[in-house]
Amino acid sequence: MEEKNWLALMAKQTQTLQVLETNQYTKKYGLTLSNEDAGILAEERANTLKQEQRIEFGQGILSKIIYTFCDSAYIMQDNYRDSLLRLQEIFFLYKNEMMDEITDDELLEFMKEQFETVCYGDFDYLEGTCLDIFAQAVRAGYSGYTASQGRGEFEQFDIVTRWDRELYMEALRELTWR
Repeated sequence: MEEKNWLALMAKQTQTLQVLETNQYTKKYGLTLSNEDAGILAEERANTLKQEQRIEFGQGILSKIIYTFCDSAYIMQDNYRDSLLRLQEIFFLYKNEMMDEITDDELLEFMKEQFETVCYGDFDYLEGTCLDIFAQAVRAGYSGYTASQGRGEFEQFDIVTRWDRELYMEALRELTWR
């Protein structure tokens, strides 16, 4: 049991250091993590991996999540750590939901694109709608995302009618002519 705790502690320390190293890049976006934040992220990574019954080798996905989302219009210093926690949970959940058919980079690209455009920073919509619909398509055999590397995929599966400026202007003209 003592050896297991030692290995877990070593993994947490390594992950914490890797996360802290990202500060050098993310500070240009006004985002930094404290030692405490990095420790919490590393600990939650271990919890999420356990919950999702996954393992990671090497650097892990958290640094990639940080580099992918640090320039988001919806992530600020005051929600940075909590956003990373949520993104990490969502990532591992949907790696499982998509049965590892999609690469880490494809999933991150898809997540970032939807988060910035369709979801407007709403984690619940990202997780419960965009990723859920896309995961269903992937499980059903869809593989078109490989050619696009995850970009521009959601429009094919989106079941929600979006706001259209031209349609709005037409409706406005009709209202003003009455």
